[in-house]
Amino acid sequence: MTLPVEQTWFVLVELLTDLRKRDVEVPVSVTEDIRLVRTSINFYKTDTENPEMIKELKRINDMLNSIQEELLDLAENLDPDYPGEWIEKLKRAARGEEVHKPPETKSRFIVGAPPGFAAARVHLKEPLAEDRVQDIAETHSLIIEFEEDDLIAVYGDSEDIKKGLKEIGSFFQEIKGGNSNENPCC
Repeated sequence: MTLPVEQTWFVLVELLTDLRKRDVEVPVSVTEDIRLVRTSINFYKTDTENPEMIKELKRINDMLNSIQEELLDLAENLDPDYPGEWIEKLKRAARGEEVHKPPETKSRFIVGAPPGFAAARVHLKEPLAEDRVQDIAETHSLIIEFEEDDLIAVYGDSEDIKKGLKEIGSFFQEIKGGNSNENPCC
């Protein structure tokens, strides 16, 4: 479940995007404030039970109100009837209704990396045969784990990781019909 301030933020981002599509010049300060609010919301969500966070929530609401006022003024200058639909969405968000479903996000941090090892997570353009990737791992002293068919985690010395990833990249040149003078595996 998302917080009402988060739903309000989603609606304001959608309004900002729509105004830009209509060639309305939105001040840079509004864009910067909207980014700052998102960071503040994420900070608040780390410990909503902490009494000190009430101050943070008040600051978030104040910033959202300021952004909302500016964007609705811009919308009204565009067309007096235009802000109506946005005001309704903002009212629903303030009541805690889910106006926007937040995107599913996974942690981007690699958990459980062996101590002293560098780590990288790589999305492959296409799945590769595991045996080909494991050969590269052995050649460069890397640990490679397949998280999904097209997502691998690579652990090892950072220089070895770079060399291994370059070699993995060569498979995609081979798939795309790379230069025949290139050695496709090394």
